[in-house]
Amino acid sequence: MQRYRTYLIFGAPGSGKGTQGKALGSIPRFFHCACGDVFRAIDTRSALGQKFVAYSSRGELVPDEVTIELWHNHIEACKLDHRFKADIDSLVLDGIPRNVHQAELMSSLIDVKRVFHLSCPDRSKLVQRLRKRAIKDNRLDDANESVIRQRLETYERESKPLLDYYGHDMVCDIDATAPPIVVFAQIANAVAQDAVNLETATVA
Repeated sequence: MQRYRTYLIFGAPGSGKGTQGKALGSIPRFFHCACGDVFRAIDTRSALGQKFVAYSSRGELVPDEVTIELWHNHIEACKLDHRFKADIDSLVLDGIPRNVHQAELMSSLIDVKRVFHLSCPDRSKLVQRLRKRAIKDNRLDDANESVIRQRLETYERESKPLLDYYGHDMVCDIDATAPPIVVFAQIANAVAQDAVNLETATVA
């Protein structure tokens, strides 16, 4: 089975992953899939959906194997209705994989070309962004600073090791505090260079 050509938008909560993922996904031949899209698309009547509900209703973490199976089913559904054309589209993922184990489970499905790491060492800026977003989206629980800092701690502990997993050569560090258009320009330039290199290699 051919693996999907993939770009990962990676970073801490509040770093702008969703914004940049949607922007890149709006360009022809790119398909954006966020982890939230996967969970919102779950059919809770299905056997897999029931598994998800069983864990989430108890407030437990959904096992990585279930999460990846849900993601794969979602991608297959997108292929069936022609939203994702796997033969010509590049996948743009944000929020998944969340840890090294998930990355290992997805390794037979995705061919990661580049990881765009939206870096923001100043946690206070991330906290500010998340509080504003929570108020804007009327998610007041997420506006609690202790909840926000716990999410950032979880990211440092569970997600950040993915940078070492994929390796220095594949990771492109970008200052997440720059204006969104500046961040996107850096992502777009890198992706464009990849496209040029691919075309050159194909012609050769």
